[in-house]
Formats: sequence, structure tokens, C-alpha cells
Amino acid sequence: MPKPADPAYHWNGAELDLDRYLDRIGYLGPRTPTLDVLRDLVAAHTTAVPFENLEAVLGRPIPLDLATLQDKLLRRRRGGYCYENVIVFAAALERIGFGVTGLSGRVTMGSGGLRPATHALLRITTTDDDRNWLADVGFGAGPSAPYALVDSSDEFTLGGWRFRLARGTGELGEVEWELHQFAGNGWVDRYTFTLEPQYRIDYEVGNHFVSTSPRSPFTQRPFVQRFLPGVHHILDGRTLTTERPDGSADSRELALAELPEVLAEVFDIELPEDDLAALLRAPWATS
Repeated sequence: MPKPADPAYHWNGAELDLDRYLDRIGYLGPRTPTLDVLRDLVAAHTTAVPFENLEAVLGRPIPLDLATLQDKLLRRRRGGYCYENVIVFAAALERIGFGVTGLSGRVTMGSGGLRPATHALLRITTTDDDRNWLADVGFGAGPSAPYALVDSSDEFTLGGWRFRLARGTGELGEVEWELHQFAGNGWVDRYTFTLEPQYRIDYEVGNHFVSTSPRSPFTQRPFVQRFLPGVHHILDGRTLTTERPDGSADSRELALAELPEVLAEVFDIELPEDDLAALLRAPWATS
């Protein structure tokens, strides 16, 4: 008899409270593994669940077990960063019947240097389309739709925002994909990735670095994002920026006293009073 598949290769979809998840993202449509459903799920998740690193800034661990993630993202209606969002989304897709493979990316954002592979995204297959699709629900800046894994440098628009995907060759001759986005200063490379499968245990390793290392920007200051069809809000430390699909942007520096209201009204994140007080006492706020 063949050995049973190790559950570590999968996403624990059976453990997900699917009704609560779909309510959290405001999705009311069919639960079938088709391309149209995938598009609707990606749009709903990216615009409903904010990106945030506040637990790491407070010096707390970021567990990636599904029970903890459901409590944080679904019951308490908080946000999370890429690993948290992707693991919950992958569980939902698996539960519905999509083919789901984890991938890992290196966020570049025009840096030109080698960075660690600490971004999670998904390759997805549907029952009604032969192509492979990429979904990036954990970057905090969309896109709010899946995009096809095709070798083309042609520009495509998703939700009004402009992107390009190109297939290239890495330093060691490996196939490497690169996603570009249009921003205020023109086109910028967002990240590179390969098609090497990643599993939950691989994300645990990257998550440990991102949430605990003093070299990780996510342990140094708040970084919060809310992505909507026509606007992208970013809180980076005390700087609040609003970006639009045409590349225009506005920024202003916040007073610390404004932070609770901005988190609640702009980013839909309401922290308990004790957490807000601890956040305003953290080193980033007093340096």
C-alpha cells in the first residue's frame, strides 16, 4: 500500500472555519474551484484584510498555526503580513478544491541587491482553466486579482493598478520570474521568485527571521497597509502615505497621538488599550 501523504505538504484546509473566513472577507459567492471564484476570492481578501506587523514591533511571537491565525485574522479581525495571510488563504483554497502550491519571493523594490527570500505567494490551479495562476494576498499592495504565470513583459492592469511579469535567468542559471509594478517614479521591480515549491515548514523558517531578527525591518517600526481598488494606504513608522493607480501619492508625518485613530479609521485595525499604550512606548516611538 502507498504511504499516506504527510499532512505537512498540505494547508490544513479541513481545519479552517470556512464560513467565518468568507464572512471576514465579505464573500457571498459560490464555493467551487473555478477561475471566476478565484478572482473574487483574491479581490475580497486583499481589500478586506490589512497588512500589519504590529505584533513583531511589540516583540511578540508570530505563530503560523491555523488555530492562532484564525483567532487573530478572523475572530479578532486583525491583519497580518505575508505568511499569515497566505497560510489562511491557502487553507481556504484547499478546502474549496483549488490546487495550491506555496512559493517564495525576494522583495527587491528597486534595491538592486540580493535580499533573503522572505515573501510568500501562491501558485494556483483551477478546474476550468489550464493555466497556472499567481495570487499575492499578503504583500499589502495587491494585486487584487490573480495573474497568469506567462512569459511576457507586456503590461497588464488589475483593479486599475499596472504590472508586468517577466521570465529571466538568475545568477546560477535558474529560471527566475520578476514582477514589476508602476509607482510614482515609474516602473519598479517588486520581487523575484522561482517555482520551487514551499511548504508550511519553509514559511516557518522565513517567518522566524522576519518577526525576530534585529536585521528585519518588521521588528523596527510599524508597517501597515490597506489596499483598495483605487487607493493604497501605507503607514511606515510615523509616515502616512496614500498612493493611487496613476502613480500620484501624498504623504504626511503623524503625531503619535494620531496613531490610534489612523489605525482604526484608515486601516480598520482596533488594538486593545494596553496594546496601543505598549506600541506608543516601544523604541521606534521614542527614538
